[in-house]
Amino acid sequence: MTIPTSSIDQVIPEGAMASPDTTPAKAKRRKFRFITNAKAATGLIMMGIYLLFAVIGPWIAPYDPNARSKELVQGPSGAHWLGTTHLGQDVLSQLLVGTRGVMVVGLTAGIAATIISVIVGVTAGYLGGGWDDVLSALSNVFLVIPALPLIIIITSTFENAGSLVVAITIGVTAWAWGARVLRAQTLSLRRRDYVEAARASGEKTWRVIFFEILPNLTAIIASGFVGTVIFAVTTEITLAFIGIGGISNWNWGEILFWAQSQQALSQGAWWWFVPAGLAIAFLGTALSLINFGIDEFVSPRLRSAGKTKIKTASGHTVRMRVGFTPVLDNSAAPHTHARPLPINLNGATPVVKKETAS
Repeated sequence: MTIPTSSIDQVIPEGAMASPDTTPAKAKRRKFRFITNAKAATGLIMMGIYLLFAVIGPWIAPYDPNARSKELVQGPSGAHWLGTTHLGQDVLSQLLVGTRGVMVVGLTAGIAATIISVIVGVTAGYLGGGWDDVLSALSNVFLVIPALPLIIIITSTFENAGSLVVAITIGVTAWAWGARVLRAQTLSLRRRDYVEAARASGEKTWRVIFFEILPNLTAIIASGFVGTVIFAVTTEITLAFIGIGGISNWNWGEILFWAQSQQALSQGAWWWFVPAGLAIAFLGTALSLINFGIDEFVSPRLRSAGKTKIKTASGHTVRMRVGFTPVLDNSAAPHTHARPLPINLNGATPVVKKETAS
């Protein structure tokens, strides 16, 4: 059966099947698409500021965070931008110096837990058999290990336990849940057609895992990393807040500990605890924005969700309307003008009827 040329022209308008733009500028924009995402860019900028303060914080602190003065529980002023504590210590200096310990614990624990979860989860899901049984049993054991009491025991045993020891302890005990999620996703991916084709073509196991499996797990790995970093930061702050010493010289939790023990809220000394609380909240916001940006970069559905204007291949902009589903009209006679589709309030799909030539 032959199809008239006019019908093909109506179904596939001119420019709709144009070849993709492979110019260097277009390829460069596609390469940096993740950075151009508003959520990801905002999160990266915020994380960059935190990392910058973690590096140069002790150098730019206006005072020694342990230095005492006669200005007791004073509000923000030109001499002390964030006020002072009950001992006359500068709150801004404590906040800047404490940023390093928080970032070291969070990032180190996140990296350690992510590496272990990827190795255990992907290996168990892809290889299966005895490997799956052993690694799944290992994950189940670490799932029931209480991380916080273990960290308290370690910090109490070792008098000079620093931030790095706490970070490694959190990373070693916080990987099991991420490994279980990655195992389940790998079990679903290993039977996909492209993975079977890679194995049939003689690809080695490590190449199949690195180039076929892991790219499809990017969003889950990033989500696990972000969750572990937030958990590590809150754990360190919790330990300092409840008075477990030996973690680091200064961190945001220690600021909150002294503010709570000296009744800063009842004294109206909001500058003592509000900056540390905002620092914790903004750090969690930055990590969440980065996670949202990675999700939208990996998933095209999330990338285009909520958009009311879509640019077609021919360069025209189409405004999408709720409740309308476009249906092609492949009538013999070409249309010279567009007619509005009938509106059905019940949500039915509008269909353009064929017109027969008289």
